[in-house]
Amino acid sequence: MKKIVLLLLLLITFSSCKSSKRVVTTKSKIAKIDSRARKSASTSFNPQADKVVDYALKFDGVRYKYGGTTRKGMDCSGLIVTSFDSENISLPRTTGDLSTTGDWVDLKEVTKGDLLFFATRKNSRNVNHVGIVTEAHNGNVEFIHASTSSGVIVSNLAEKYWYFAFVQARRVL
Repeated sequence: MKKIVLLLLLLITFSSCKSSKRVVTTKSKIAKIDSRARKSASTSFNPQADKVVDYALKFDGVRYKYGGTTRKGMDCSGLIVTSFDSENISLPRTTGDLSTTGDWVDLKEVTKGDLLFFATRKNSRNVNHVGIVTEAHNGNVEFIHASTSSGVIVSNLAEKYWYFAFVQARRVL
């Protein structure tokens, strides 16, 4: 009986411990995602993915605007839809609908142009944020997205906030 009580106390203690999420985005920070993801994933060449990513990078620095799809303001799913639309690829407008489009991809196999989905709300695993992989090599994954605090920026998946918020990757190309 004592062992069961002790086990329950340990389970409650470990499940209630949670670090707070704090957004710290730096372009110069380079780190490995994990030892399993060290294999280079962006060895394949996809000119369509290059064009989509290049188009998305043109919005770098644009301010965040909910529902926005222009240089006057952009939200995360708007960036995705607009970038893929530049290559005549029609995608759903919402992050939730995007998260069921295309094929699921293991994080170790993501390549340029793949979509990364995140759950950024506290205590939730529901997808509410999306970005496009701009680089993936040697376990280092960078992606462009529209952040509510900084607008359209390039971030690294190895950053603590994004690493723990990551839910899935999908390939639509």
